[in-house]
Amino acid sequence: MHVTREKIEENQVSIYIVTLIVAVFVGLTYKNSHVAEKTIEPIIGILLYSMFCQIPFLELKQALKNSNFFKAILFGNFVLIPLFVWGLISIFPMTPIITLGILLVLLTPCIDYVIVFSHLGKSNSKAVLASTPLLFIFQMLLLPLYLWVLLGKETIDIIEVTPFVKAFIYLIVIPFLLSIVTQMVSKSNNRSGKAILNFSSWLPVPFMALTFFVVIASQIGVLYHNPTPILKVVPAYIIFAIIAPLIGKLSAKLFKVDVYDSRAISFSTATRNSLVVLPLALALPAPDNQLVAIIIVTQTIVEIFFELIYIKIIPLLTKEIK
Repeated sequence: MHVTREKIEENQVSIYIVTLIVAVFVGLTYKNSHVAEKTIEPIIGILLYSMFCQIPFLELKQALKNSNFFKAILFGNFVLIPLFVWGLISIFPMTPIITLGILLVLLTPCIDYVIVFSHLGKSNSKAVLASTPLLFIFQMLLLPLYLWVLLGKETIDIIEVTPFVKAFIYLIVIPFLLSIVTQMVSKSNNRSGKAILNFSSWLPVPFMALTFFVVIASQIGVLYHNPTPILKVVPAYIIFAIIAPLIGKLSAKLFKVDVYDSRAISFSTATRNSLVVLPLALALPAPDNQLVAIIIVTQTIVEIFFELIYIKIIPLLTKEIK
């Protein structure tokens, strides 16, 4: 059977679910599975580089022509969702470290597999793809502000700035800059640049699966022996997963976008950016970093199952929008 990149992307949900099951088994069966934690950062670095290579940063100006869509997706993700998340953490009061994990993942919109899910959900996936540079830039700029506003001085007490900044530079800034260089070289008709860009397009799904594997396998022991924090956050994640698409629909209505754009915005407001913020969580002091990482990955597990519902429900939800 001939394996294509498109085929891998279409089946990525199944790949992730199988990976999660295998990772749980390995993590609970092998005592030394925690050593996989040492591989998390380089794997995420490669994953983010490959994902950034697929984001059309150089075509941002052209993409911005669909102004109402971009206003709606930005307003939904960076005004309405933060207000909703503030309400959630008020209803479900947690310890500061657990709240930090919730905020890191719920305040950052997805820039990778949301494109595939929005396509499967019969929405304007091209507009979602075009929005990814803006979503990435806005979330990196606004995340510290949101943490400061929602956690206050407690944020300073939890986060050691130096490793946090190092993680951001090594795992986000450098892969981001390398992806821009790769795209620029490819645009200049350089054969090597095009080959690298083409090769990078095969990497996101395998490396996302590999990231899930090493994170779950290395951290599941912590979860198994201390399940209480996870049981506390799951209800909040489920409520988020139910309400977030409706917030996207509201934002779409406010800016009067068409039905396919509205569906795309619902997918965007409902899908979060766990793998980009995971390195920032791992930069926290031990053992808090393990707990925050697990809280973030738990959201991803909940989200993947809801995405299977979204691809059926969101097209129905937005049927009547004109």
